Formats: sequence, C-alpha cells, structure tokens
Amino acid sequence: MAAPPADIQLEDLIQHLAPGTRLLGLDLGTKTIGLAISDLGYRIATPFHTIRRVKFTKDAEELLAICGKEKVAGMVLGLPINMNGTEGPRVQATRAFIRSMKPLTDIPFVLWDERLSTAAAERAMIEADMSRRKRAEKIDAAAAGFILQGALDRLSQLRSQQARNAL
Repeated sequence: MAAPPADIQLEDLIQHLAPGTRLLGLDLGTKTIGLAISDLGYRIATPFHTIRRVKFTKDAEELLAICGKEKVAGMVLGLPINMNGTEGPRVQATRAFIRSMKPLTDIPFVLWDERLSTAAAERAMIEADMSRRKRAEKIDAAAAGFILQGALDRLSQLRSQQARNAL
C-alpha cells in the first residue's frame, strides 16, 4: 500500500487505518503542543501528553518518537480558524508546521476546525473543580482531546454511512 499524502481529508483517512493503530490529536500552540490519543477502536480520545516547544527539530523528534511508540496511523491537527471563519496567522503557522513535517514522516495529517476547543476543555476542567494551576498544566492536552474526539465522532458517522451503503 502506498503511503498516503501528508495532508488529507478525514473521509480519506479511513482507508489508511489498520488494526492495532491509533490516531493522535494535536493542539498546536506557540509554547506547547497538546496531544491526545485514540483507543484502538477509534472511538475515544484521551488527553495524553504535552510537548514543551523548544525548537522545531527537537519538537518533531519527540512527536515522531511518540507516534512510533504508540503506533499512530494519522494525526488530527486543530486548525485555529477565527470565529468569523477567516484564517489568521495561527492557521498559517499550523499549515507551515505540516509542510515542515511532511519530509519527516509518511503519517498523514488531517486538519480539524478547533474553534472553541480550548474553551470547552477549560469549562470541563472548571466543572471538575480543577485548580487553576492544574488547568494550566493540562489545558493543551485536554483541548487536543476535544479536537480528536470531534474527528473520531465524525469518523464513526462516516463508517456507519459506509456500512449502510455497502448493504
């Protein structure tokens, strides 16, 4: 099987998922990269880890090491679109990150609208009565969890649709 392109649509990712692999969700920030990981059935996203950004080369090495260890078949990157639907500098930075990663890995990247993911993660942490300090430590991975869960829910819908169409 040929390696999938590094920037694909979620609908196209289904055909590249193999048993025993996972998806990784990323919330790309300027200081950190929040990570969430799926279960093997691609149903549940769990906040996983936060990479403290140092330099692209080191960040990429740590990310790819995690991908290898966890058998990651695809990465779902939050796309920070403005609330009015326009793309700003953070979207450009996200696309630049993918362009820089493409030569380093065959793992495909899927972009997912991340509007309000951090706000939703923060709300959930406040409802869980988490201290401000703990929230600050965990917010990026929790936001990555919201990003990945949204993509997993859509994947589930797409798989159900495909199963119905196959009948």
